[in-house]
Amino acid sequence: MVNYWIVGVWAIASVCWAEIIRDFYHVASHYWPPLYKLHAWHHRVFRPNLTPVSETIYKQAHWRHDVPEAATMMVFGLLLWVAAYLWLPEYHWGAAAGCVYTLSFLLSAIARGCGIKGADELTDITHQPGNFLTPPGNWFVNKPYHWKHHFDNQNAYYCGTFTLIDKLMGTALSLKGKTVAVTGASGTLGHLLLKHLHKAGAKVIALTSGNQTITLNIDGENLPMKTITWQIGQEAELAKLLEKVDILVINHGINVQGERTPEAIAKSYEINTFSALRLMELFLLTVRTNENIANKEVWVNTSEAEVIPALSPLYELSKRALGDLVTLRRIDAPCIIRKLILGPFKSNLNPIGIMSPDWVAQQIVNQAKADARNIIVTINPLTFILFPVKEFFVSLYFQIFSRKAISESKAAMTPEKSSVSAKIS
Repeated sequence: MVNYWIVGVWAIASVCWAEIIRDFYHVASHYWPPLYKLHAWHHRVFRPNLTPVSETIYKQAHWRHDVPEAATMMVFGLLLWVAAYLWLPEYHWGAAAGCVYTLSFLLSAIARGCGIKGADELTDITHQPGNFLTPPGNWFVNKPYHWKHHFDNQNAYYCGTFTLIDKLMGTALSLKGKTVAVTGASGTLGHLLLKHLHKAGAKVIALTSGNQTITLNIDGENLPMKTITWQIGQEAELAKLLEKVDILVINHGINVQGERTPEAIAKSYEINTFSALRLMELFLLTVRTNENIANKEVWVNTSEAEVIPALSPLYELSKRALGDLVTLRRIDAPCIIRKLILGPFKSNLNPIGIMSPDWVAQQIVNQAKADARNIIVTINPLTFILFPVKEFFVSLYFQIFSRKAISESKAAMTPEKSSVSAKIS
């Protein structure tokens, strides 16, 4: 009796195998000169608005890259089919699914190379001109994601359908040349984030409440960073700067420890919640073009306190409020919003922290390059279980019981000057 589960597993595996071959062929096309001579045509085709430079180059690009790529997928697909026949002959035909799947790519590439009318619109979806309707995909390649391979960094964003290989290779987000602004830059984590972002090729900007220029020690050399001084309640003054920022890391905060006075409550929420929210909204207003949608991001440090006690009630309450507001806002956000879910690390806010802040900063950058939307860095295994469950159900609740405004305001948030004058890290 045929076990159709085994057939189904072979079919799924063969399709995934085809995609893996395609992605590695693409990677090889950027590093092996003979293949790059062919693949370079693919990068000659499009303008930034994804209109072809010429019909001739468009056709040649498919003959020189897409057809050989699909043919390679077919060869390896047939090899898998043969392996299936030798290993489990009664189920081998399940492996034919990958070949059929690949055949669709091969025929589509030939049709585009021949200039058959409508073939490009039906089969070349990630290269169609027009407005981007969503931010870059997380697990699946969409048009903004692939656009970045052409116009952000050609040595990243290699994947064709699934983004898994990019995630594993750390090429799902390129920080090279990105302008990244970090709040709380004079604090322990902010300073180390600047360091690791700089090492990843980013052009960093330190946002701090202090008056001193932030310097980074890179390989024994002290390098002064561009430093902008700002204060809580003056977020609107950063609006012009944020226009030129690709990634905003909202990292500033305060921990009043065990205090519970009205002043401590106001200070915790104003700094940890409302200031962060105002900055995020100001930044989102700068996302207007396809390039902005593809490249701009916000990273918000909401902390492990979203799901795990931090032994500081007001810190927990204010961070949980920020976390829920970020979850609500990113349902309709025009660009990627990442959460930083961090466990206890040693810092000025938490002198009894356990983890090394340098290691935490490095893990944040590494996970961002793997396109993790919720960046969890902790030694508590419960967080890896509790946070995804909490985030899923809270997001689902918000989607069911809230709605997007029909006409969203285009005016920047201009809050009244805050009476809170606390220094922040």
